[in-house]
Amino acid sequence: MKLYPESAYIQLEFDKIKNLLVKYCETDYAQRKAEELRIHTHKRFIDEELKQSHEFKQLLQNAVYFPNDYILNLAKELKLLSIPGALLTGEQLLQIRKLAESIEKIFRWFDAERKLAYESLYNVVKHTYYEKAIIGLIDEVVDEIGQVKDSASPALKDIRLSLYRKRTELRRIFDKIVAKLNKQGYLAEIEESFMNGRRVIAVFAEQKRAVRGILHGESDSRKTAFIEPEETMHLNNEVADLEHEERKEVDRILRQLTATLSGYAALLNTWHTVIGEYDFIRAKAKFAGDINGEFPVVADKAQVHLVNAYHPLLYLYNKRSGKPTYPVSITLDESRRILVVSGPNAGGKTVTMKTVGLLQMMVQSGLLVPVHPNSEFGVFKQLMIHIGDTQSLEFELSTYSSHLIHMKYLMEQANGKTLFFIDELGSGSDPNLGGAFAEVILLELLKKHSYGIVTTHYLNLKVMAGKTHGIVNGAMAFDEKNLLPLFQLVVGRPGSSYTFSIAERIGLDKRLINQARQMVDDDQYRLDKLLNKTEQNLRDLTKKDQELERLIKENERLKKEMERVMDKEKHRQQMNVLREQNKISEDRISYLKDMERKLKQITIEWKKEEDKQKLIKQINNLLFNKNEKKAVGKIQKKIESKYQEVGGDIKVGDKVKMKRNHQVGEVLEIKSKRAVVKIGLLPMQVELADLVVVKEKEAVKL
Repeated sequence: MKLYPESAYIQLEFDKIKNLLVKYCETDYAQRKAEELRIHTHKRFIDEELKQSHEFKQLLQNAVYFPNDYILNLAKELKLLSIPGALLTGEQLLQIRKLAESIEKIFRWFDAERKLAYESLYNVVKHTYYEKAIIGLIDEVVDEIGQVKDSASPALKDIRLSLYRKRTELRRIFDKIVAKLNKQGYLAEIEESFMNGRRVIAVFAEQKRAVRGILHGESDSRKTAFIEPEETMHLNNEVADLEHEERKEVDRILRQLTATLSGYAALLNTWHTVIGEYDFIRAKAKFAGDINGEFPVVADKAQVHLVNAYHPLLYLYNKRSGKPTYPVSITLDESRRILVVSGPNAGGKTVTMKTVGLLQMMVQSGLLVPVHPNSEFGVFKQLMIHIGDTQSLEFELSTYSSHLIHMKYLMEQANGKTLFFIDELGSGSDPNLGGAFAEVILLELLKKHSYGIVTTHYLNLKVMAGKTHGIVNGAMAFDEKNLLPLFQLVVGRPGSSYTFSIAERIGLDKRLINQARQMVDDDQYRLDKLLNKTEQNLRDLTKKDQELERLIKENERLKKEMERVMDKEKHRQQMNVLREQNKISEDRISYLKDMERKLKQITIEWKKEEDKQKLIKQINNLLFNKNEKKAVGKIQKKIESKYQEVGGDIKVGDKVKMKRNHQVGEVLEIKSKRAVVKIGLLPMQVELADLVVVKEKEAVKL
């Protein structure tokens, strides 16, 4: 994106955004990329970077682990790989191994499902591949602490074995010498040490001539002398030679491994870039989390549609201070290309303008922004800004002259892909003349199909915006009673500067205020007063609309609650009906089972009973329910006259009476809560709860 002037990114505080982003980066690659943050002008790049930031933000919000733990800054090591004859140390090789291990984890993390769910994150690593041979080559030579393994070469293994034997022999001889001299009282407290890579003994200075060997030095106090005993000199020489051979062999092995890995230099550089890219994406996602950044819609055309947009720096500052931040909603499209914002000073006009400009730069840099997700950003190729006093002492330019030079550049260079911001258009000159030039400038920018926001106090610009297609008025709301800005942009009407109201509220002499009013043109004063009254009435109307909307929502909530209660009651009633129906069905089933049992018993008795008419009468009563109650009553009286209830636990062999039909039978078997009762010739299962123990009454003696 082309910026005018070059300091535009500073005026819009984009430099502060980059500095904040750098703090979230951990690798040198990501920090450098944040410092040189590029503003794209192609939708494809913008969409890809926004999706990457959004997908990583989702991972952070859902606490999903992503394997980019290692903080790898391997520019030096990777550069050595491209130099013939270079040597990487064991520690440096371990860093290369960590890079390969990290890439392996990333490839494993992207299974088939995640490749689809996090497509943009996968695209970072999509065009490279994992080579397991790199870890294998390093593991053959270097151990987990960066030391070259004995098995790295047969020569190294032999050298280290010889070195171990010589050191063991040296230790044994040296221990004997220390024990001997210690017994003689020649040794100082530290007894032994190393000097110039040689093992020496610490002898009292006055006894140094009593010990044969080479003097390597004395302590600072001159009380202790460090001597290499004559008996160990040849062993020390052999150890030193072996150590030198070991270093040469280790260097040879490491140089050979470095040369082998140089064949993978391009791949390793790609991996290093991938790790840096993921670190940069993670930094953007964390930054988005702190500023409440969202993923807006990006359209490949010039437009601005912001819904509840916040200035990110102001949002962070107010969040730390515990203060509220007021959002702004703005739309610039083909029918509303230029917004003319008016209103009192310190009402938020400049902040509104900077918010739009900064968010536009952030989105085209691939950063999530604090807006409602329904917001829609266009893509602009130029961003031009003119904010503040641009007086130039170097070129002997006045404020207005400098202002016109900037306006000249804007009018010449602006086009349909230009987004501009002009603070106090036409200021610095006679209001009538400056206002006239301001109109001309706005019309010219409108002809160039540019998009932008202009702040002003000029009445003629407010009038022009109200009658010119493509230009729309906007006002920063102001509480005239309490003399406080509300930091709310109201689009569609001009705003008052509240000049006289502010003067009255701060206690300026009314005589001076009235005198000033008399100097003002009557029509202009009346218009300003009308704007004041209109603004206040509109704010009152907005409050009433908000209250009405709240009541409507409350009414909807109560309606849903009532419907829920009614549905619950209706369900309860249905359950009661079903419960009653089930009860009737159970009684009917019980009746039919009893009927079936009785019919079976009658069928059995039919073969034995000679009086068939009696059985026919029973069947008739049973089927057609005639005199059933009488029959049951007679049966009940007959049973009661013959048996009496005893109660108690029911056991096999007991006589029991059925509570429902008053028939008596003998218990043949008990199964859990049921008993098998023989009534007549037919056994049947009856619930224990429906039985009572009875016994025959004794016959009355006459």
